[in-house]
Amino acid sequence: MMQRRSALRWLACAGAAAASPAWALRQGEEATTRLSQAQSRAFQAWMLRIVTAQIERGPSPRWTHRDCAGLVRFAVNEALAVHDARWLRANGIASDRRLPPELELDASQAALRNRWVQTGGTVGHFVTALALVQHNSRFVAREISQAMPGDLLFFDQGDEQHLMVWMGASIAYHTGTVTPDDNGLRTVDIKQLTTWKDTRWQPASNNPNFAGVFRLSFLS
Repeated sequence: MMQRRSALRWLACAGAAAASPAWALRQGEEATTRLSQAQSRAFQAWMLRIVTAQIERGPSPRWTHRDCAGLVRFAVNEALAVHDARWLRANGIASDRRLPPELELDASQAALRNRWVQTGGTVGHFVTALALVQHNSRFVAREISQAMPGDLLFFDQGDEQHLMVWMGASIAYHTGTVTPDDNGLRTVDIKQLTTWKDTRWQPASNNPNFAGVFRLSFLS
């Protein structure tokens, strides 16, 4: 696991548009195709495994658009992939480690991969952090206690938005900036985050900058 930094570098996601206030966010559109409960649990386990692999080994060269929304898009798309031996090699995940069960998707479910609803209703491979929660997720709560692994924490600072992935006892995110000595990936213990000195980034219901917990629309 990468060493935690003494300070968070909260940067806007590249390409994120200016947002309406957090309390004005629309609930995400319902996906026409959903995974079953068993498939949803397998998906969440794969998503966390993929995010963890990026943190432990560094970003996969197959992951482009290195920002917070890019991390979510990459992890979601790879979680929906077929995790055969070729995929494991390409992603640097050891086959001798205990792996989550395969999702066993039908054709319509497999078509969810790389299919993001964008602002305006078009569908494509790219989506911003704001559109990801507005059009591809559904609101869960503003209490972090309601989050499930793989859920998204969305922060709205007015002209800057940021997504984090709830890992169960910590959060993971990408700062949006990459340097030769810093791949931009971060993990923070939830206890540390809830007591962060900059209260704008505390995932608390009384924080007006915390829009809440969101769950991908296609999950049961």
